[in-house]
Amino acid sequence: MEQFCYSPLILIIPALMFIILGLGGKYMKPVVSGALGTLALAVVTVLAYMTAYKYFFEIGRAADGAYHAIQVFNFQWLHFTDRLHIDMGMYLDPISALMLVVITTVSLMVHIYSLGYMHGEKGFQRYYAFLSLFSFAMLGLVVATNIFQMYIFWELVGASSFLLISFYYVKHSAVAASKKAFIVTRFADFFFLIGILVLSFYSQTFDFATLTSGIGSPAITSTAGASFMGFSVLSWAMLLIFMGGAGKSAMMPFHIWLPDAMEGPTPASALIHAATMVVAGVFLVARMFPVYAIGTPEVLEIISWVGAITALFAAIVACTQTDIKRVLAYSTISQIAFMITSLGVSRYGEHAQLGYMAGMFHLFTHAFFKALLFLCAGAIIHAVHSNEMDAMGGLFKKLPVTAVSFAIAWLAISGIPPFSGFFSKDEILVAAKHHNMIIYVILSFAAGLTAFYMSRLFLRIFFYEKKNYEHEPHEAGWAMRIPLIILAVFAALSGFVPFGHFVTADRMSYDIHIDMSVAATSVIISLIGIGIAFGLYYKKNTVPDKIASTFGAFYKWAYHKFYFDELWLFITRKIIFNCISRPIAWFDRHIVDGFMDSLAYVTNAASDSIKGFQSGRIQQYALAYLIGALALVVCFAFCLACIFIY
Repeated sequence: MEQFCYSPLILIIPALMFIILGLGGKYMKPVVSGALGTLALAVVTVLAYMTAYKYFFEIGRAADGAYHAIQVFNFQWLHFTDRLHIDMGMYLDPISALMLVVITTVSLMVHIYSLGYMHGEKGFQRYYAFLSLFSFAMLGLVVATNIFQMYIFWELVGASSFLLISFYYVKHSAVAASKKAFIVTRFADFFFLIGILVLSFYSQTFDFATLTSGIGSPAITSTAGASFMGFSVLSWAMLLIFMGGAGKSAMMPFHIWLPDAMEGPTPASALIHAATMVVAGVFLVARMFPVYAIGTPEVLEIISWVGAITALFAAIVACTQTDIKRVLAYSTISQIAFMITSLGVSRYGEHAQLGYMAGMFHLFTHAFFKALLFLCAGAIIHAVHSNEMDAMGGLFKKLPVTAVSFAIAWLAISGIPPFSGFFSKDEILVAAKHHNMIIYVILSFAAGLTAFYMSRLFLRIFFYEKKNYEHEPHEAGWAMRIPLIILAVFAALSGFVPFGHFVTADRMSYDIHIDMSVAATSVIISLIGIGIAFGLYYKKNTVPDKIASTFGAFYKWAYHKFYFDELWLFITRKIIFNCISRPIAWFDRHIVDGFMDSLAYVTNAASDSIKGFQSGRIQQYALAYLIGALALVVCFAFCLACIFIY
């Protein structure tokens, strides 16, 4: 499409930058590779903003007031049948245009921040190559024209995260964390692939525009009447697809990889948590929402409960952690679960679609305040050289820019007006209340816990007790401070965007109205959580330890993440390895290999018995020839005699 002729550069530039920095980075000075990668991403960001602006304000809205989808380009890559083929292209609609803005903004901030944070690190050029690859993969995922193209970039996102998490590959913990993330998400992606194959087998298409076309979608019409184990084939396919999204977005029980992913560089963690990997599952459900809402509302119900339980679980665990990056990791799991739940409680209809809008709105605001929280955490770690809360305290005056930026993000995630998180989280709670009161109560409690553990984190870092630091903490350079200031502005003001005018389930404009009863309740709950945290952590005291002792076994279970890691180890080692893998390995070694070995033995034995015929001795060959000739003469004579006799 001519109006978006420049938009393919959004994908081309980071891909080229990955190749250039990956192959030629070792020949560049670190500052050159960093500046080159950052400049390229800045150009991509400008192009993404131009694309989003042109789509939302000039071209995207049709005469009926609804935004329509636009294929910027599309070409056939693999041909299976006249209807079933894999294309490569670029697809623009409200959620893809939104994600272009979110991904490029956060990625650019991470690129700039990393110039200071990663300065002097071995592999600096390699790090920027991986950042470019990660940005390219996620951008390709959100503009995919079909579900198989999305799956290709989906896997590339996983590979990119593996490379970034294992950046410090000399550390055993980093290698273990990267393998854990890769294996867990690949396990979930296996179900995603099965879901894609089932869906495409019946619908005979991978194309998003066709699959999400509404009641007449082949995904819905072609599977009518087909069932398996009491559920429709479409329900199974969409549930399997969601399992892939649950793995990427760290929903229970696939959440175990995300806290360990903190082993990578902190700026990379900001990118993973805020704008790329973990929001991919949310985007997947939003992209396939028409199929979920019209064809499989029962799967949406499952999605809503998975999200609600995960949100509460992660919030409880976050209250007990002492590693600041791990607290933020469980915070991410909980906040992503809010988005998943919001999509799950949404349906089509003027007010029923509120959850869809609210979930994507929270994805938008969360990207900025979560990226800000991680980058602030990086500045703090850079100052005190530790991730542990016990090594911190009294840093407010020593790190004023970081402290104020952190405070803005803390208030935003706690849902305190007028910061951005209040507006998006409030709409999620309204949607949940209208759909299911139990889910609303769970999310409200999780929101209160969020305000508590984030206040605990803020107070333990910047107040609590004054420390005698070996090296006096100080603010980082401007390369690290500028992204904090920019993201702080976004975290404070992005809630005022009239989001419902741009992103809704039916693509029509929707006016957001604050439900004062829900808003007042959520703010009161958040203030209670903040108040409790101030009472416990503003100044050092023994009350937190006493409370932990009072909760006893429950606190211990929460501190150990309810032993989900141990449970997965038990399942993999004792059940999968011992009960499944070992018998298969025995069958392979003794039956399959044994059968093939026996064939080889028989062949060798037969060869040994007849190899004398190929001795190379002329006398032996002549004797055999003579015997054969005599045998033929005798046979011929016998045949003639028989003829004459009879």
